[in-house]
Amino acid sequence: MRTAYSVETVRAAERELMARLPEGTLMQRAAAGLAAVCVRLLPRVYGSRVVLLVGPGDNGGDTLYAGAKLARRGAGVTAVAMDPERVHAGGLAALRAAGGRLEAAVPGRADLVLDGLVGIGGRGALRPAAAALVERIPAGAVVVAVDLPSGVDADTGEVAGAAVAADVTVTFGAYKPGLLIDPGASRAGALHLVDIGLGEVLPAPEAEALQHAGVAGLLPEPTPSSDKYRRGVLGVVAGSARYPGAAVLAVAGALRGGAGAVRYVGPPAVADAVLARYPETLIGTGRVQAWVVGPGLGDEGGPEVREALAQPVPVLVDADGLRGLDPGELRARAAPTLLTPHAGEAAALLGVARETVEAGRLEAVRGLAERYGAVTLLKGSTTLIAPAGPGPVRVNPTGTPWLATAGSGDVLSGLAGSLLAAGLPAVDAGSVAAYLHGLAARLTGGPLLAHQVAEALPRAWREVARRH
Repeated sequence: MRTAYSVETVRAAERELMARLPEGTLMQRAAAGLAAVCVRLLPRVYGSRVVLLVGPGDNGGDTLYAGAKLARRGAGVTAVAMDPERVHAGGLAALRAAGGRLEAAVPGRADLVLDGLVGIGGRGALRPAAAALVERIPAGAVVVAVDLPSGVDADTGEVAGAAVAADVTVTFGAYKPGLLIDPGASRAGALHLVDIGLGEVLPAPEAEALQHAGVAGLLPEPTPSSDKYRRGVLGVVAGSARYPGAAVLAVAGALRGGAGAVRYVGPPAVADAVLARYPETLIGTGRVQAWVVGPGLGDEGGPEVREALAQPVPVLVDADGLRGLDPGELRARAAPTLLTPHAGEAAALLGVARETVEAGRLEAVRGLAERYGAVTLLKGSTTLIAPAGPGPVRVNPTGTPWLATAGSGDVLSGLAGSLLAAGLPAVDAGSVAAYLHGLAARLTGGPLLAHQVAEALPRAWREVARRH
């Protein structure tokens, strides 16, 4: 699992560690790790052309010391400073001693560019001088961001203007949330973590991203004594005369989600459509271990949502079911609630503009979870899952833009609901569902249809279990 920490937490850990170590130790560790990654990225170091874009802080110092190490191995290293009057003195001296040079302009050609303009403390838009250097990065060069791409907010992933689009980001000590959450994540490229010793002093993380091993450990597996009822029964309240497909797709995701049975409750005509596609489905009311309510209900779904929420079992609320939710009623529930809005629905629940949610996804998902007392899965380019109480926000790493297609959210709801019925806690059910859903889409490729994602879920499940 990749764990991410806020700037404040990382800074505090660095101060604690620096108090125990000789001055400059952490910077030298960072520079050595950065240089080692650069060596692997270059076909050969000797004779290569390396450009350092250097800011005035410690991030620029890390970059200069790494450039010095490359210069000592025969690379031609040129540093260009955002502010020539404010350059890390020790780093610049080391670079010059190794044969590197400081120039006023970015060369027109380079094999590799190190972005050391702004560190993790940067906020808001880049200064004009930094933005101008970003615009002059030579085409065709491999771009390596130092700690994070300049222009990306380390805590949130927000991008306020121009920002570096890195091929690789070498981050020090710990991942930062902005490297895992879009739009910052899409600017970071491949991530490399350099261990500088912070692990021994870091507290609990602010965010975390599941990987195959973590997901495999959460997958519900039947035992020799299992029957369909012990494995869990999911009730699905979805679909309407206008949106019958939502019910079919939610049931499709649910049947492949690990529960023993899926029970559909809805209009007879929609039930017929569900049965025609999935004869395994149970029809009508009965005992369930969890509910999914909302996909495709239209404007008349309020009573069904309230009825499900009144029952002492986990409930997933999606799509039309999210309208008019009462925060007080949800917070009073004894059983878990899982909300799965997209950005527009999240904006309505929070009473803000959609653009506000999209610009600050981490703040939005935390705000929803706190306001409604419910685990919240915020769908989007980076799907986030926030617990109802304390704990890190989960970041799903498997998403793909091809999932931006009609009905894919219905499949996700059914899948997550089935995992709830199988006994997973709401945070794990949402996280595992998002992971498998994204992986199934990747395995399918694009363009894709929502039902193809559902059909690929068993393959994604086996892929996770096999690698583990």
